[in-house]
Parts: sequence; structure tokens; C-alpha cells
Amino acid sequence: MGLITIDETLCKKDGICAAECPTAIIRQKDEDSYPELVPGGEQMCLGCGHCVAVCPHGALSHAEVPLDQCPAIRREDIMTRDQAVQFLRSRRSVRRFKDKAVEKEKVQHLIELARYAPTASNAQPVEWMVFTDREQIRGITENVVAWMRRVLEKDPHPANAPYMPLLVGAWDMGMDYILHQAPGLIVALAPKADANGMVDLTLALSYLELAAPSLGLGTCWAGLLQGALLSHKPLKEAMGIAENYPHHYPMMIGYPKFKYYRLPERKKPKVAWR
Repeated sequence: MGLITIDETLCKKDGICAAECPTAIIRQKDEDSYPELVPGGEQMCLGCGHCVAVCPHGALSHAEVPLDQCPAIRREDIMTRDQAVQFLRSRRSVRRFKDKAVEKEKVQHLIELARYAPTASNAQPVEWMVFTDREQIRGITENVVAWMRRVLEKDPHPANAPYMPLLVGAWDMGMDYILHQAPGLIVALAPKADANGMVDLTLALSYLELAAPSLGLGTCWAGLLQGALLSHKPLKEAMGIAENYPHHYPMMIGYPKFKYYRLPERKKPKVAWR
């Protein structure tokens, strides 16, 4: 069995799969021929599944993207323009969480969805770490605070991080404005070999956070923890992030304590039409 299989009883010889293939490894010699793989095409295939997805007849299957694992798009579930606008505008960064653990099954489901985010050359390099132990997450927060204290010892009023004294002071008073006592922490990672690692994992996290509300969950990008990870190697080691994984970003997750009822406005975009 080759990389692609054509069901000749279904194929209409319309050439759509050949025209759509991003690496041009599918060809159709003439209008009376069935599509076929070019010589050496296996080595150039991205495994993106475009050929399977674009065939309106369900006539093509791919060894790495089998037709029977590619459900048909349900037209009734396609968002309208207004639904898409509300869906995207209603995304909020959640920083107040209920005192409730997040089920591992729900986190796993979100990670499964996040793997459908685009990656450069369809490399799919993103890996995941999930922290759900409250004491472990608190320990990570304590490490971030300790890092901030060391920064403040050298410069009590850092111009690039004027918020640090306030955050450390709040922590000393029993308030967590770093990870906000989140019941869960997700870290997306990509290896050094992935030149587009930060882009790839950022897209994956974006998919995850957009899907989270469908499960009743809220998320927030943990920028303070990311800053500490980039600046303080011992914290990275303590969290188990290997040296050859320079691309990473953490995200808090939990059940939102409050609901939102409005769609706040943003700045107008600056667009240069050329």
C-alpha cells in the first residue's frame, strides 16, 4: 500500500487533490487519469492531510492521515459571522479561580484539540507539561518570588519591571498575584531543533485557551512565570524543563470564579494598505 490510495469507484478525476497539494507531490497526467504520487513524493510529503480534506467525494486516503479518521465537516456547526465575532471577543484572561480542581480528563481533551493548531511544515513539535498539585504550583510561585527578590536586591526599582516590589509585598501579605492560586498550570514546550518553536507553541496555547470555555474553564497566560523561566535557570530545572527546550510558555487554568457579561472594546488596529 502506498502513501495515498485512490478509490477509483469514487474518484471523479477532477484534479482537486493535485492542485491543492502544498508540495506538489500529487499529479494527474491528464483528465482521463487518476491522481498519483510523483516519484520520491513520500520524502516530500508534509502529512498535512489537505489531499484528504479537499476531496469532495471521499475518494482519497493517506497512510498517515487515514480517511476513516477524518470526519466530514458538519455544515450545521459552522459559525456565522456574528457567532465568530462573539466567540473571539468574549475571550477573557481569568485571574480569579474557584477553589476547585480541574479534571485531568478535561485538560487532556484541551491538549488533544490544541494539536490541531498549525505548525511550521506541519512538524507538530509541541509537547506539554501539566501541573495539578496545589503544593507544587505554590512551590513554583515561591520560586518566582525568590527570583524577584534577587532582582530587587540588585535594583530596588527596576525600570523594566516596576511591578515587582508590589508583587513581592503582596505575596508577603498572603496574596498571590503571580499564579493567582490557579488549580492548574499547563506548559507548552518545543525543542531547540524547532526554529519556529515559539510560534508553534503559542498557536497551540491559543487554540487551547479558546476551547477552554466550552468546558467551563478559564485560562491566563502566565507571563511572570515565563519571565522567571527565561531569567532563572534553576527554576526551569526545578520544573523539569530540559535545557534543549528553549521554547516554552506557561498558562494558568481553572474554573472562573466570576462570569463576564460584556464584550470590551479594544484599540483600533493600525493598518497600512500597500
